[in-house]
Amino acid sequence: MDQVVYQEGKFNFIDQGQGEILLLLHGLFGALSNWDGVVRRFKDRYRVLIPLLPINEMPLKQAGLEGLVKFVEEFVDWRELRDITMMGNSLGGHLAIIYALNRPEYIKRLILTGSSGLFENSMGGSFPKRGNYEYIKERVEYTFYHPKTATKEYVDEVFETTTSIPKAMRIVAIAKSAQRNNMAKDIGNIKIPTLLIWGLNDTITPPMVAHEFARLIPNSKLRFIDKCCHAPMMEHPEKFGDLLEEYLQEDHGS
Repeated sequence: MDQVVYQEGKFNFIDQGQGEILLLLHGLFGALSNWDGVVRRFKDRYRVLIPLLPINEMPLKQAGLEGLVKFVEEFVDWRELRDITMMGNSLGGHLAIIYALNRPEYIKRLILTGSSGLFENSMGGSFPKRGNYEYIKERVEYTFYHPKTATKEYVDEVFETTTSIPKAMRIVAIAKSAQRNNMAKDIGNIKIPTLLIWGLNDTITPPMVAHEFARLIPNSKLRFIDKCCHAPMMEHPEKFGDLLEEYLQEDHGS
């Protein structure tokens, strides 16, 4: 990642460009670098912000969706952001949904990609075993259509997280919180224009999940990317960017 990461108080974040706001939220095993393709493509015309979610550092008692949504709310208030296009991948999508339901007046558009909130097959069926690098590598590769997308740097990062008992405990707590917080009864209340960008070969949140999101969210549009799994913005940054570009230029009546 060649982006400048700022650190101010408890926030570590990317803040690039000027103009309409794109706020990006990464997933449970994600990082700021997951959104490199979006930053590079849109920073000349939009203000792109990515807060690093405190998944590995937050107090264990606060490790869950409620604590993470509060963190996002604090970040938005601190930067005084309004008319936001909020975009989330996996767990980040789940947080974006809750935020949009809590504070719809701040959100102009919602972009969900491989989002949890209805169903997810976590890490391919089980929580990763600590201390087994090959197992971690296999599970990380499982989230991509082309295994080589999972770089050694990324696998090493996930492995380091799972070998730390405190970090692993937070990961488990947050994953359980996400599983408990099924949004099926709530997301019909989202009136914000919503774009769903999904990998046609997603093994974590399969295409049926995308169709269910599209059915439940009234003002939504669903787009699939072929030969793509759980992180379309990483696996197919150009196609993801094209779909996002097209949607941002549409008049959604807002």
